[in-house]
Parts: sequence; structure tokens; C-alpha cells
Amino acid sequence: MPRRLLLAAAVLAVIVAPARAQQDKPVKIALIQDRTGPLEAYAKQEQAGFALGLEFATKGTMTVAGRKLEVIEKDSQFKPDVASSLLQEAYGDDGVDIAVGGTASNVALAMLPVAQDFKKILIIEPAVADSITGDKWNRYVFRTGRNSSQDAISNALAIGKPGTVVATLAQDYAFGRDGVAAFREALKATGAKLGVEEGRKILWVIWAGAGNPLAALKSLDPGRLGIEVSTGGNILPALVAYKDFPGLEGATYYYYDIPKNPVNAWLVAEHQKRFNAPPDFFTCGGFAAAMAVVEALTKTKGATDTETLIAAMEGMAFETPKGKMIFRKEDHQALQSMFAFKIKVDPAVAWGIPVLTREIGIADMKVPIRNGH
Repeated sequence: MPRRLLLAAAVLAVIVAPARAQQDKPVKIALIQDRTGPLEAYAKQEQAGFALGLEFATKGTMTVAGRKLEVIEKDSQFKPDVASSLLQEAYGDDGVDIAVGGTASNVALAMLPVAQDFKKILIIEPAVADSITGDKWNRYVFRTGRNSSQDAISNALAIGKPGTVVATLAQDYAFGRDGVAAFREALKATGAKLGVEEGRKILWVIWAGAGNPLAALKSLDPGRLGIEVSTGGNILPALVAYKDFPGLEGATYYYYDIPKNPVNAWLVAEHQKRFNAPPDFFTCGGFAAAMAVVEALTKTKGATDTETLIAAMEGMAFETPKGKMIFRKEDHQALQSMFAFKIKVDPAVAWGIPVLTREIGIADMKVPIRNGH
């Protein structure tokens, strides 16, 4: 063989060999959720949804571009320091290519610097605090979960109008503080006011995890003072308390009977068949994160080096049970629809039923970019 052809063959071998070596390796994905602690129910739903999402997106093969998907699950126990250590272990010892997690906002915030240190992709799901894709964000972080601003803007649009006065009740940590701050800002554009004045009075509740503030409010009978209660969506066990407030208005991230699309139809049917129950709020979130992972790997043809993944994911659109999501380039927040609802009570159903009053689309929400970009 002529020397020139030998040289060309040698160069090609140098290029192809690493690509083939990567193709022979599984794509390792760490799923880190708070499976112990007050958000255990959320974490279990995320886990189930992620598995179903990978199954749907890969048509049951658990393979993308010829590479098997391997999921490594870890319990962050609702502890920021544990989450940070587990993510370091995942990137360093386990050699994962992509991590998904952060159930609680304070736990997710502890994970962000680890992604930056290792220069590896971290998909935040379902933690909500604005600061995750705001002042604490770094370029290795993407989020499929909604943020506080999306919750706030959609709920403000659902209940806000001139002549309405709103007070808030929230938990005193990142989720609650960021949520109320974003709601205050979003409410301004609706003509409603935050405070105690004359007019239609609404108490807006933002809550996560254990406890039942709606039951406590019901016992106080706020209606006798002309005060209505409003809140966003929640998991099905929490929606039981909504039965005490027929006609309650708000906006939700997901309720299984609202989105009408093929992805959600598959999820609802399969979840009912396998678990004898409909999919819940955070089942959708885990499913959405899985769809994002598979779409990214499809776009990169199975390549998992970080810069290639970032280039593929910035601006990437992908389907989810609640409809299309788009990773915004500036802060990697997933832009998505939200759903305004009014609670209907049916004696045959254990929970208050969120009935769609309006889909609040991506174009309807001017979600602020809070990371300075």
C-alpha cells in the first residue's frame, strides 16, 4: 500500500477508534432525588416518571444512537450536603455523563457548584426556586421543572384582575421566598394588588411537602370575612384538601386529565395499567426530564462530551406529557405551558378536580431572565 494511503488509514483509525470506544460504553445517568424525608412522595413520582419516559422515548430499547442507557439512583435524603456528596460521587466515582435531580430547592442549590466543578451536565427536576436558573446558575445546569416565576405568572394570570387584593402564605425557605417574590412581581401586570385593602380578597397559598394549610384555613372559615383561597396545583393526595374549596381558582404545572397529546395519552394509559392509578404531578416531571435526555443524545448521535451536549440542548425543543418544552439559551430554563383551573367537586372522586379554564402558553408568560445574561 502506498505510504500516502497508509498515513490516511492511520489518521482515520485515530479518529474512529475513540468514537467506537464511546459507542461501546453505556450512557450513565444519575437520578438523585429526596426519597427520604418530607418530599418522599415527590421523589418516588419522579423516579417512576423518569423510567417511563426513557421507555417511551427509546421505544422500550433503553438505547440511543446504539448506546445503552444506564440509570444510577441515589437518595439525597432532603439534605443539601448529602446531595452535594452524592453528585460528586456520581460524576467522579461512577463516571456518569448526565445527572438529573434536586427535589427540594435548597438541595438542588447545593448541587449546582458540583456540576460546575466537574464540568458535567445537571438537569434540575423538579426543584422550583428562581435562583437555580437565576443568580446561582451556571452553564452546565438545565432545568425541565418549572421555576417560581412560571408558577407565579400563571397563577397571577389565573386570579389577578383590577379590584382584586391578594395576600400570600408560604414556607420560609428558597421555594417559598422565591415564589412569593416572583408572584408579587407578576401580579403587578394584572391590575391586582398585594396587601390588605378594599376589593375582592384572595389568600394565595404556595406550599410543598408535609402539612395541610388548606385544612387549617378551612377551619378558620375565611369566607365569613369575604376572603377566597387560591393556590397552584399539587399531587393527588394534596388535592383531597381542595374538595373543601369548590370553585377555587389557580394555575397548575400538570394534572393528568388536562393535556391532550399522544405523549400524555400513553403515560396516562400505561401508568393506570401498571399502578392502577393515574400519573401524578411529579410523574410528569420525571418523564419530561427523560424526554430531554433522549432528545439531547439523539441530536448528538450518542456523543456525551459536555460541550457537544450544551450546544445541542441550548434552544432544544422536546415533547413532554404536558406539551412542548424549549430550553431557553440564556439560562437553560425550560419554557412551557401552564394550566389555569377551577376546582370541581365530584363525590365519586377522592380529590378536588382541576378543570381547565385556560392554557397559559409559552408566549403568554414573559418569564424573566434572572442570571444577568
